[in-house]
Amino acid sequence: MTPRPSSSGSEPKKKAAKKTTKTPKNTAKNTAKKTTRKSAAGTAAKTTPKKSPAAKNPAARTAGAPPREPAQEAAPGRGPAASPEVAVAASSPSLDAADRERLLAGTHHDPHSVLGAHRVPGGVAFRAFRPYALAVSVRSGDLRIELHDDGDGFFSGLVPLREVPSHRLLVTYEGSVQEVEDPYRFLPALGDLDLHLIAEGRHEQLWQALGAHPTVHGGVAGTRFAVWAPNARGVRVAGGFNFWDGTGHPMRSLGSTGVWELFLPGVGAGELYKFEITRPDGSRTFRADPLARRTEVPPATSSVVHVSEYTWGDAEWLARRADRPAHEAPLSVYEVHLPSWRPGLTYRELAEQLPAYVADLGFTHVELMPVAEHPFGGSWGYQVTGFYAPTARLGDPDDFRYLVDRLHRAGIGVLMDWVPAHFPRDDWALAEFDGRPLYEHSDPQRAAHPDWGTLEFDFGRREVRNFLVANAVYWCEEFHIDGLRVDAVASMLYLDYSREAGQWTPNERGGRENLDAVAFLQEMNATVYRRVPGVVTVAEESTAWDGVTRATHHEGPSGFGGLGFGLKWNMGWMHDSLEYMSHEPVHRRYHHGEMTFSMVYAYSENYVLPISHDEVVHGKKSLVSKMPGDWWQQRANERAYLAFMWAHPGKQLLFMGQEFAQGAEWSEAHGPDWWLLDPQYGAAPDHRGVRDLVRDLNGVYRDTPALWQRDTHPSGFSWVVEDAAEDNVLAFLRLDADGTPLLAVSNFAPVVRSDYRLGVPADVPAWHEVLNTDAARYGGGDAGNPDPVKPEPQGWHGRPASIRLTLPPLATVWLHPA
Repeated sequence: MTPRPSSSGSEPKKKAAKKTTKTPKNTAKNTAKKTTRKSAAGTAAKTTPKKSPAAKNPAARTAGAPPREPAQEAAPGRGPAASPEVAVAASSPSLDAADRERLLAGTHHDPHSVLGAHRVPGGVAFRAFRPYALAVSVRSGDLRIELHDDGDGFFSGLVPLREVPSHRLLVTYEGSVQEVEDPYRFLPALGDLDLHLIAEGRHEQLWQALGAHPTVHGGVAGTRFAVWAPNARGVRVAGGFNFWDGTGHPMRSLGSTGVWELFLPGVGAGELYKFEITRPDGSRTFRADPLARRTEVPPATSSVVHVSEYTWGDAEWLARRADRPAHEAPLSVYEVHLPSWRPGLTYRELAEQLPAYVADLGFTHVELMPVAEHPFGGSWGYQVTGFYAPTARLGDPDDFRYLVDRLHRAGIGVLMDWVPAHFPRDDWALAEFDGRPLYEHSDPQRAAHPDWGTLEFDFGRREVRNFLVANAVYWCEEFHIDGLRVDAVASMLYLDYSREAGQWTPNERGGRENLDAVAFLQEMNATVYRRVPGVVTVAEESTAWDGVTRATHHEGPSGFGGLGFGLKWNMGWMHDSLEYMSHEPVHRRYHHGEMTFSMVYAYSENYVLPISHDEVVHGKKSLVSKMPGDWWQQRANERAYLAFMWAHPGKQLLFMGQEFAQGAEWSEAHGPDWWLLDPQYGAAPDHRGVRDLVRDLNGVYRDTPALWQRDTHPSGFSWVVEDAAEDNVLAFLRLDADGTPLLAVSNFAPVVRSDYRLGVPADVPAWHEVLNTDAARYGGGDAGNPDPVKPEPQGWHGRPASIRLTLPPLATVWLHPA
């Protein structure tokens, strides 16, 4: 992965921070606070008792008076029976000073133990914490109980009841009275099993426990908020529902798990929120929810309460996607950066165009560059702040589901780039989330990523590992993603990655391997494959690490079990082959080994051959611009190269724009140069010709099992001639499970080679040209072999028979038994 601009460095921090803290710094709101504080301290205390009809009832004012029978006996399911309103006596059980101070400071770990309703000697004590309220009453059935104003937003009262009733609160603010549920009357909405699994780091559906979840709890509709912040002294929920002041909504800590929880009645989908965390040093920070399933559109940074209402229509696709493992199936991938493929389109608008375009070109899959939320568009999604939320730039999560659904219904699988290696330092996201290193490693040398200005995850911490493993499962289960291409695996595997001596510490074995990252990747792969049959995981791993695609329980010569990936990007093939193609044909003879070396290790892993976004940016030039020669030769070279690539063992990946020979490098600012295909553009036929070739490559590829069935087995490949360096010619056979061959011949010289003899199997009576990149319809010179070619009994290249072919210049031809 090429270095991407840092979100922290490239997005103005002032702008992001302003959006983040539209909370306690709002001027109008602060003015309102001052007004209401003054009112609460004065007006309410003087006027509320006088206006209360219940104040005229002497019996009601007697503290500790026993409940009257049977008028105040609790009725089943609805609290006390009907009774006149009552005013609470002055001797109400207010909070002690310590609890009061901790609630005001946002450092109370168990606000439910002191707020709400509790049995005490003499009856039931009601306590409410409603900053800026003028008055608070408790309503239970027909009974209304006015609480005493204890100052600073605290209200309390003692009612002579035997049991705690079901109740609601009547909260009077200046100009309005609101009847609301009391959040502090509810038991925890997280169960013991959830908490146990979180503590063990084994909650495989973590997103169902943490985050914000609209639900019905205790018969009341609201949203359950839960967040892991073990170092916090206190956590409060702030959002639009409380004018971004979380003072009155402190969360409770659930045991030793580090999880804080609060059920807020009346809060539903679409509400904005953040967590206000009091750090160990007493300072406060507003943080987006690490498990938010929806976010605001960047540069805004708030989380959004979300519940999916999408109904899927891809059952047929899901039912058959596990029929054949990916490495034994046709797999050609079109890599897409969604925001720039057709700039300005939403997920739903993309769904009307992308599936049709990809299906027309015959690709089996799309690979989406990261769609998880990220603050800076120039990072292309590789600096993630919202790991559980599709970027809101293109729509909401259900809109993204719609896009995936439409791709599936068009017969196209969906792979997604996934970035578990690192995260940006934005101070409203994961960095020192609760005031101390939490998601990042506690050792600064291991936390700081040396290349991208980001932070590396602490893969040794079970809760962090759980966060990431569950995230991989989340995309596959919740969004029906068919595979994850895991970014920057090499940077995770090595402790000395981009570090000099003295900047890293060897592992317990004395080596440079990151044992925590190895264990994480093994757990992630094993969990995903177990839970979601038919998916594939793909590693972008650029080193010779042993066993990237080996099963996790099979130990290799290095002493490690396999990492458990299904496929691995073949970065070596990509670098070598592009280096060869960049040379003038006259010099290619000296670099012939760069095109043959890949077969030395082709079966060490299950490979993908990637021509990805990384190869067409930052001065590397587009694919066609890497090629030498004039415009005709550049296009001919690209066509020959693509056909060589499609025939080579391994799966194929091509980045958008390269399918029609775009000359300019890709830029996320404007995307592919679609105007090159406009019929009114004079050179449009040249670009359409390359695209037509890609369509035909995919068509023949999918219909020819020899090109994919034995990609990972030596029996699926046989050289015909690999040493014709002087001719710039390469020829090999691909074979399917039944031994049926396809002959691929590439001539990387700019001359026609007539009657070029090649050895072939004797049992094929004739060969038919099924693809020729020099065909006129692709923009070539139309040299080739239009008629069936019959073998001659003359042995050649160690084979009993041979054929004589016309090899077009700078072209690849495929021949199949006639």
